[in-house]
Amino acid sequence: MLCLLAPALMFAQYNIVIKGGHVIDPKNNIDGPMDIAVKDGKIALVARNIDATGAIQVVDATGMYVTPGLIDNHVHVFAGTNMNQTFMNGPRSQMPDGFTFRVGVTTVVDAGSSGWRTFEDFKRQVIDFSQTRVLAYLNIVGEGMRGDPFEQNVKDMQVAPTVQCAQKYPEHIIGIKLAHFVGHDWIPIERGTEAGRILKKPFMIDLGSATPALPLDSVFLHYFNPGDIMAHCYGGGGAGRQAIVDESGQLRPCIFEAREKGIIFELGHGGASFTFANARAAAKAGFFADIISTDLHNTSMNTAMKDQLTCMDKMMALGMDLKSVINASTWKTAQVIKRTDLGNLSVGTEADIAILDLKTGKFGVFDPRGERLETDTRLECQMTIRAGNIVYDLNGIANPLVVPRR
Repeated sequence: MLCLLAPALMFAQYNIVIKGGHVIDPKNNIDGPMDIAVKDGKIALVARNIDATGAIQVVDATGMYVTPGLIDNHVHVFAGTNMNQTFMNGPRSQMPDGFTFRVGVTTVVDAGSSGWRTFEDFKRQVIDFSQTRVLAYLNIVGEGMRGDPFEQNVKDMQVAPTVQCAQKYPEHIIGIKLAHFVGHDWIPIERGTEAGRILKKPFMIDLGSATPALPLDSVFLHYFNPGDIMAHCYGGGGAGRQAIVDESGQLRPCIFEAREKGIIFELGHGGASFTFANARAAAKAGFFADIISTDLHNTSMNTAMKDQLTCMDKMMALGMDLKSVINASTWKTAQVIKRTDLGNLSVGTEADIAILDLKTGKFGVFDPRGERLETDTRLECQMTIRAGNIVYDLNGIANPLVVPRR
């Protein structure tokens, strides 16, 4: 990105100084008023009352929260024009940049849209093209999420080429994914967990359907490795799958055993994979998702889910405090995906920053079943900084404004 102020950059003490904000940085245990200085794309200083005299830009964040750039751990962004496909190079995925920066997200993780056979197309078309940092869970299915019958093809669930692809692109592939498999068959889970174990990377599962339903205690306690991830943890269950809440509305005992084992529970809202009934029952038992994420795709983003901030609003409505919600959208996620260079504001790290406003008023959030909750707070993104560049400024709070040249 070239800016009108570019000739002055080499002489500036800082490129950007953010003044007056309330910084929440869970990794560094910061939760209070701090200024942040950015230089050459990196966090240069986090301190009280930074002198902004020599800064190219000053951002007044008074009354706002300044956090690490948010990480959305579950999206589908392998967009393409193959209309007979779904999330793999098809119309149900979305290019990321139009839906990330406006809600403070600087990193997304595509959840298995590509497999070893299609990843390089995904990298060329989306990862290399996007300003958003795009990481990926590699599908254990070689084709990826192409739709049926491809996602039901056990013969295409191959450990060796999946591992080889992940080893070839360690900067981009952070885990393994299985989704949508239909049938009472443990082979897909066995192969996904095996690939994750070899790579020492997390395996994420979106349980499909089976008759009888695959029991969660077996999934978590027999097959999963510590660090593996259950997507859509507040999903409603339904025909052919178990929810974390049983038929009496109680959290299944194996959920706490799984957490003790090190299993990760991810929100992954999606178009139909979140219910207030299950989330409320879990919250009542003191259980909240480890990771807040969207499952963004073209049929989820304009319905109950909407975006990362809306998912965070819902968790606050269920009793999570703001600091925990920020942690579950930044540092905790970075730890789970083993990218501890992300999700924090440590000096020397790449300057990915979100500036959020916590609005007060009368708002509403709802779930895919139509249950609505009234809330008195709502998060709104005022600014997003990606790799030291202001990529979104809702109300023009940077002084002076920089007009990008494309």
